[in-house]
Amino acid sequence: MGLREIKKQQTRTAIADAALPLFLERGFDQVTVAEVARHAGVSTNTVFNYFPAKEDLFFDRQAEVENHLAALVRDRTPGTCPVEAVRDDLLSALRQDAPVFGAPSFWQVIEDSPALRAREREIGERIEAALATALASETPGDTPLLIAGALAGTHRAALRELRRRVMSGQPPVPARDAVASAALQAFNLLCSGLHTLSEPQDSVHDQPQTGC
Repeated sequence: MGLREIKKQQTRTAIADAALPLFLERGFDQVTVAEVARHAGVSTNTVFNYFPAKEDLFFDRQAEVENHLAALVRDRTPGTCPVEAVRDDLLSALRQDAPVFGAPSFWQVIEDSPALRAREREIGERIEAALATALASETPGDTPLLIAGALAGTHRAALRELRRRVMSGQPPVPARDAVASAALQAFNLLCSGLHTLSEPQDSVHDQPQTGC
């Protein structure tokens, strides 16, 4: 990275670092971009040069988050189930109390802002799309879209349950343990189903019907 790129990254980080405390203290909708600019020591136009929308100031790592699951699938050990790659990453992060999960104050800002909740849904959709693209090279037809939905949905549900437990007052450690246990079972079921899907089949109509 050249000096110009380093300075741009430093400016971007400084703006995001100035914005987050304001959002946490007063709420997303009560803080203006002009206020963020003043606290960061830059012009409002400079803020918009780095963050085209106000929501980008809050979700400043959005691009990284959107591509994280897809990167896990692409970079996994050959022969490993893609579900296992996502499962193991989530369980490892839960054990380490990774900062990527945020904190109750961070989550509360999202809950209090319709704009942030809408952006969070958009991020979830982009995560699924990126994951489907990563799966497309190894799974035929429209199946990657469905697998990506199930896999990203399970991951999202685990994080949502962690948020719910902690925000309702449950201590973080038992909350993480409970979510990790449930997530392990859910991901294992998905992985088992994916292995079944990959096995040769004459026809889906030849398979025994279940009561599900």
